[in-house]
Amino acid sequence: MRQDWKNTLYLYVDQHNRSEVDDRNYAVQAPIEDMDYVMKASERARRLKLWYRERGTTPLKSETKAKIVRKHEGDGEVAVDLEFHVQREYDQQGVTLFDERIDIERLILNRDGDRWIITRVETPAYERHGNQVEGELVETRSYAEKQSRSLPLLNRDVLGNMRPQKSVPYRREKAVQYAEQWWNEPNPRFLSFEVDCTNYVSQCLFAGGVPMNYTGRREAGWWYKGMVNGQEGWSYSWAVANSLERLLANSGTGLRAELVEQPTELQLGDIIAYDWDGNGHYQHTTIVTAFDVNGMPLINAHTTNSRHRYWDYQDSYAWTEATQYRFLHIVDAL
Repeated sequence: MRQDWKNTLYLYVDQHNRSEVDDRNYAVQAPIEDMDYVMKASERARRLKLWYRERGTTPLKSETKAKIVRKHEGDGEVAVDLEFHVQREYDQQGVTLFDERIDIERLILNRDGDRWIITRVETPAYERHGNQVEGELVETRSYAEKQSRSLPLLNRDVLGNMRPQKSVPYRREKAVQYAEQWWNEPNPRFLSFEVDCTNYVSQCLFAGGVPMNYTGRREAGWWYKGMVNGQEGWSYSWAVANSLERLLANSGTGLRAELVEQPTELQLGDIIAYDWDGNGHYQHTTIVTAFDVNGMPLINAHTTNSRHRYWDYQDSYAWTEATQYRFLHIVDAL
């Protein structure tokens, strides 16, 4: 009897789940011929083992729910897009902590006689593309200079009945509440992007009471209007990781942040920016929503939707040895 390709897929999902907490080899494994992926997965498993130990944590269990979101079956070949909902549980000094995330992978399976083998595994690491919005690469290197020439203008249409004040408090608990509510789905009242991390963080900041600086120019201010006459209306700082980082680090009024040296100096509702290549160009943005026993931040994010994920992202295929971080403490009065 010929083996169905789904049997191989089930083996892969089980192997994927076990790899989150256990790097041991098992007798029964999915047949994978993609050696580039095998080496990459092996390096990730090695890193995870060290990662757990350095954090003083012991992985307890992982539960992975896999969903086929798209498939194409041809003659002897199947292409499958899989969505993994990974929920991990680990112990830290007697306290049980949880995190979860949504991963997307593409598998190519080919028939080999009476069995199916996995010939290619693609792990996109979408977090690496934080300056690409709706397929358009956004150049933001001169963003800080352009910001300095903009004058604050409150967008009353977006803010409703809110009135401008001399000082607006940042309500961290509201930002975190929003981040928790919408971590795994887009708020339908906002546009959603394929690379959605900064759009999501901006929504969280806005939910925390940060007033918009509406300039009407995409390269200046921090604002969102949605679709206007068929055109997208939002500033680069609202939706592009590098633009938001430059605004937070350089702005003297309105939405702004203080740079701190250590992640333990952050508070709930603060922001972390990620430069995977170490070249000063930030590609990913997250928001602090909790802390572990050691006072290290746990974050929520979009693009690869994540909840209470450890801040350094060493469990991500986007992470590299060159990764640099910006720890951005949002000021309490805006």
